[in-house]
Amino acid sequence: MSAQIINGKEIAAQIKIELKQEIEKLKGSGITPGLATVLVGDDPASAAYVRMKGKMCEKLGIHNESIKLSSDISEEKLLSIINDLANDLKINGILVQLPLPEHISEQNIIKSIPLHKDVDGFHPHTWGKMMTGEDTFLPCTPAGIQEMLIRSGNNPEKKHVVIAGRSKIVGLPLANILIKKEPGANATVTVCHTGTQNMSQITKQADILIAAIGRPEVITADVVNENAVVIDVGVNRVEAPETERGYRLVGDVHFETVSQKVKAISPVPGGVGPMTIIMLMKNTVKAAKLTT
Repeated sequence: MSAQIINGKEIAAQIKIELKQEIEKLKGSGITPGLATVLVGDDPASAAYVRMKGKMCEKLGIHNESIKLSSDISEEKLLSIINDLANDLKINGILVQLPLPEHISEQNIIKSIPLHKDVDGFHPHTWGKMMTGEDTFLPCTPAGIQEMLIRSGNNPEKKHVVIAGRSKIVGLPLANILIKKEPGANATVTVCHTGTQNMSQITKQADILIAAIGRPEVITADVVNENAVVIDVGVNRVEAPETERGYRLVGDVHFETVSQKVKAISPVPGGVGPMTIIMLMKNTVKAAKLTT
């Protein structure tokens, strides 16, 4: 058996076409969506993410401002920069790339972003709206996963979704999104984590398994069932001396064996990653619409 491959690049390309049309309409009304990305320090992965977001803005016609700051910047100075962006009418969305240096409070920075520009969906008040079902910006990776499932013909409605991982970036918001009583959700959700006993007994019951653990290839064929849909959120570097880079990227799922057993699976790379970026663009367009 060979699984259906849930191609995040292809699904993101579909959404890109839809967003282009929306952006053209906004520009016809004199509004150009604007996104500001703030990068503190020299983390290579964070820098790569910011570059990809900038390239997507360029492709879509979204105004983009990338602000790169030294890792020794003070929290006070960073807050001042965010305040300037908050008052900049050209900017509809503000994204501060995480993680931040240890001397800066991530929560203080997140809370300083105005709700109407919180396109990353991390502000506590944004979370409160999400929890109570009010219209708000959904965190990009969880929202992207929901889109992947729906658009690939694997609607989570009335399914048992098992999420392995309880991070604030993926596991917790995704559980809240998929348990809502609304189309494209209405699932029974189980969240597993490091304190879960006999996790494999739970993962084997999943109609849809979301792997967001952050450890390479820990989900193996023996912990899933034949009818499962598996979404791999993990991006891990493992040594590969035979390659030019000296490493390769793998997910939290052992793709080679699991893909031979399950109904459907997303790859790494090319799965969730492109969806996260396109959902950020979607949130930015949504933020621009709030100004109309």
